[in-house]
Amino acid sequence: MHDAGDKNEQVVFHLAKPQVGIQLYTLRDQTEKDFLGTIRNLAEMGYSLVEFAGYFDTSSKVLKQTLEDCGLKAPSAHVGLNFDEPDKLESDLKRQIEYALEIGLEYIITPWAPLPEAPALEDVQKLASILESSGKLVTESGLKYGYHNHDFEFKLVDGKPVIDHLLELVPAELMIAEFDLGWVHMGGQRPVDYVKRYAGRVPLAHCKDFGNGRRDTEVGSGVVDFKSVFEVAEEAGIQYFIVEQEEFQSSSLESAKQSLAYLRSQGY
Repeated sequence: MHDAGDKNEQVVFHLAKPQVGIQLYTLRDQTEKDFLGTIRNLAEMGYSLVEFAGYFDTSSKVLKQTLEDCGLKAPSAHVGLNFDEPDKLESDLKRQIEYALEIGLEYIITPWAPLPEAPALEDVQKLASILESSGKLVTESGLKYGYHNHDFEFKLVDGKPVIDHLLELVPAELMIAEFDLGWVHMGGQRPVDYVKRYAGRVPLAHCKDFGNGRRDTEVGSGVVDFKSVFEVAEEAGIQYFIVEQEEFQSSSLESAKQSLAYLRSQGY
């Protein structure tokens, strides 16, 4: 049990404004040509941090040094679990944990998980069991583990969205939520409702915006309601807002600049 003093300390802890980063998958056309150069470009552009989506065979020593030279943080990486070869899932994840520790990450995030088109409760429970085992492996190493949603996790199973089942089945100390605010919106929910519902369990949030239909766009130029999230972000314990985009009008670098400019205009 916490006494009032503990609660006050927690509130003070969360009052820092979230820092702004970018998921490097956004710049995959750049990173596959010049991984370290792209990281340097983002630092010059004004981003505070990056979230990895692969390392392009870069040694942990070189990558860590590059981050230090640029003054960039790297709190997290998207690391896919080997769902296709379940017997290799644990050993593959252990290798990823080792590398993450070497470069000083804090979070390993599962970016996606397979579910049937019309999932049953049994499918959700099976997935939750895999996520919980992965969470144990990651947290035992001293890192934190999280899950990043798309829109399909908002399908109802027994009257409740899949994502809520997962976050109830897997203990909070074993799995945080990296809510993708755009995909929450596309799943038919209000992003702010999910941030508030899981306050304290959402240290990272993806800023993805959508324009026409399922085409995503620069943050702040689409239909996703970020402003209501910004109002509760500190209170909810969000430490990092991470830009992600997959389709571009001009170029990935230009879009990254526009999204950063929008977040800057909102005080970040």
